[in-house]
Amino acid sequence: TLIGANGAGKTTLLNTISGMLHPKNGDVVFDSKKISRMRAEQIVRLGMSHVPERRQVFGSLTVLENLTLGAYCRVSRDGWKAIYQDIEKVFGLFAILEKRKEQLAGTLSGGEQQMLAVARGLMAKPKLMLLDEPSLGLAPLIVQEIFRIITELRKSGTTILLVEQNARAALRVADRGYVLENGHVVMSGKAAELTADEQLQKAYLGGRSNGKG
Repeated sequence: TLIGANGAGKTTLLNTISGMLHPKNGDVVFDSKKISRMRAEQIVRLGMSHVPERRQVFGSLTVLENLTLGAYCRVSRDGWKAIYQDIEKVFGLFAILEKRKEQLAGTLSGGEQQMLAVARGLMAKPKLMLLDEPSLGLAPLIVQEIFRIITELRKSGTTILLVEQNARAALRVADRGYVLENGHVVMSGKAAELTADEQLQKAYLGGRSNGKG
């Protein structure tokens, strides 16, 4: 989990990792490969999926079509049979999407669109998924569901780099946390240790932790 104030550079970092931006200095290394100068499509094929903030689903396409597009880099490698099997697995995780599979994505609620964005990212079968502000603008009950799904993905073995302003909830589902300020990591460690840190509590967690979240 990566936390920090607005303007700290969290989204810029994710965009740089996923190939949407290229770094001026240094290298991005993923799975022992330097990817700093690769196109985003090449990085997806290596096993990275980026779910950007504000969902960005294809509103004029159906839920099923959005999911199919998420697997575009796998068609020649895995074939359509495997892709449709994975769509069924995704529906097992996001039951509401199966009910809406023929519905245009643009007509879904904000929470449903966020679920679709995550599900579409999963269709690439990533080793690493970058999630940028998945709870942004969602009702509390939907936020709980989003974090439940993140927990399930983590248990299934998918590595997730989560950017989230809801710092307490984000650290609760994380193994490790990183605090970004002005483009620099100023604190890092096990999520439980960061949650207990008084300085971090005052800056990002709304005061002393009381164990109630």
